[in-house]
Amino acid sequence: MELKPRGYEKVQQLIRKGVFVPNPLTLDIGDDVDVERISGDRVTIYPGCRIYGANTVVASGAQLGYEGPVTVENCQIGPGVELKGGFFKNSVFLEKASLGLGAHVREGCLLEEESSGAHCVGLKQTILFPFVTLGSLINFCDCLMAGGTGRKDHSEVGSSYIHFNFTPDGDKTTPSLLGDVPRGVMLKERPIFLGGQGGLVGPLRVGYGNVIAAGTILRGDLTEENKLVVGKSHPGLITKFYSNQYLGLSRIVSSNVLYLANLEALQAWYTEIRRDFFLKQRLGEWVYKGALDKIAMAKEERIKRLKALAEKMPESTKRDKQGSAASARKKEFHEKAEPLCQLFMENSSSHQPTGMKEAFLDLFENHKRGGNGTYVETIKSLPDGTAKRGTAWLERIISELCIRAAEILPAMKLFRG
Repeated sequence: MELKPRGYEKVQQLIRKGVFVPNPLTLDIGDDVDVERISGDRVTIYPGCRIYGANTVVASGAQLGYEGPVTVENCQIGPGVELKGGFFKNSVFLEKASLGLGAHVREGCLLEEESSGAHCVGLKQTILFPFVTLGSLINFCDCLMAGGTGRKDHSEVGSSYIHFNFTPDGDKTTPSLLGDVPRGVMLKERPIFLGGQGGLVGPLRVGYGNVIAAGTILRGDLTEENKLVVGKSHPGLITKFYSNQYLGLSRIVSSNVLYLANLEALQAWYTEIRRDFFLKQRLGEWVYKGALDKIAMAKEERIKRLKALAEKMPESTKRDKQGSAASARKKEFHEKAEPLCQLFMENSSSHQPTGMKEAFLDLFENHKRGGNGTYVETIKSLPDGTAKRGTAWLERIISELCIRAAEILPAMKLFRG
């Protein structure tokens, strides 16, 4: 009796559509995979690949598994994407994004156009703007990185880099912003460089144009721009460790609120600006829906982590002096975490400064009608004045959310240092 692998009939359907499958008997296609969401135009699926999930999309020109077997589960893969080897789950890869052998990309990742990673890159809840490049042997979870203007001028993370996103107290309220959304989406800012064998202790903010020298562990915000940071070794120390102190609670909460507000701005950018570009691509509607879903997942993750931190506050206050400012901040955060998080669960349109939005959209539509380029080409060719209008609109979304958050937590004195 001839034995056929699971999904063999679907493999045959893909071949009939035009997908290049060098060794059909080595593929494993899940029963829930919709072959109509896999393009037959110049797609190659190399031996040993596994494709699962009803929401999986593979657009034209994609290449899966050239360097080693690939497992894809419920990912939306845009045109010309190359996933060369590894595991990819519940993430989106936009046009010409690429990752090398041994990648481990878990849920909530959004890699925009031509962003890339070499071999053995680990990502989760990671957002990379166009052209951002990661080296090898990297763990870069729970962060957003922007900066750069093209393939020869891009933000970069050196090999053996780590974003430290888990604390000794077991918290992951540690998202870091490298660049930001309002300026980053315009593709006009100077790149950020994180030198190899270094790390960031989240949550941190890093401004555009900064260079963090190789081997440096950055432990504080660097919101200034165009600086070189050369780290020094940590002084040796053995001392008493007290868990759940949260001496920097205001900074932690401020960083999380700002990250959430940037996600709101990114969602607005996708719905108002990016949607039409996706709809021009075959299968683009599904990739667009996937991108919005990943932004929503990112918000859900940050809200979950904030709530988990708030639940630790009653235990933390036991060590504080009764009636102290630190105790008041923790008590307030514990009691008001729910309305704080609810602020970011509302309909995002409620955060839109309509006058600024409409003024920018008018200028943008006029500019778009003047050409027929891709999303990246259109954005890069925006006049500086128009780009500044767009940045101001997105910055207003963020600032209004931060103001409302500060009103919910007055004792916390958010964003004051």
